[in-house]
Amino acid sequence: MNVLNYISNLAMPSIILLIVIYALKERKKAFDIFLDGAKEGIQIVFNIFPTLIGLFLAVGALRSSGILDMIINVVEPFLNIVHFPSEIMPLAMLRPISGSSSIAIATDIMKNFGVDSNIGLIAATIMGSTETTLYTIAVYSSSVKIKKTRGVLGAALIADIVGIITSVVIWTTFLN
Repeated sequence: MNVLNYISNLAMPSIILLIVIYALKERKKAFDIFLDGAKEGIQIVFNIFPTLIGLFLAVGALRSSGILDMIINVVEPFLNIVHFPSEIMPLAMLRPISGSSSIAIATDIMKNFGVDSNIGLIAATIMGSTETTLYTIAVYSSSVKIKKTRGVLGAALIADIVGIITSVVIWTTFLN
């Protein structure tokens, strides 16, 4: 284990040293290039900041308004017919929108049902097989100023739905 700690402690300084050596070899001004990159990074942060604030506000309003509970209560009879656990619905609904909210919901599911329970395994698989689609598309498209994301959004949401349904089908099949 000491060898791994030693290697990981040397990793970043080694990479920085390699970059400086390469810049010297190529006769480039490494620090000026670094500053240009830092300026670009700050500009990107300023460009995506309004999008992030909007997403965080929307997720907070959605969670605190009770709309999620209302939607789950409405669709619960259908979910029971198709053997889809209603306990997973908050995670399935928020996962495409917010990573931090979905992590909080998944953690809550694990605490209440256990990590080795059917619900816990489904939640873990959903977390691994889906993406925070709306967040990712909003951040990336706003940073490069893409306005038309309809095709990307549809395909990504279909992929999330397939990931969620597959997670439920796999674990209900294996554990029954």
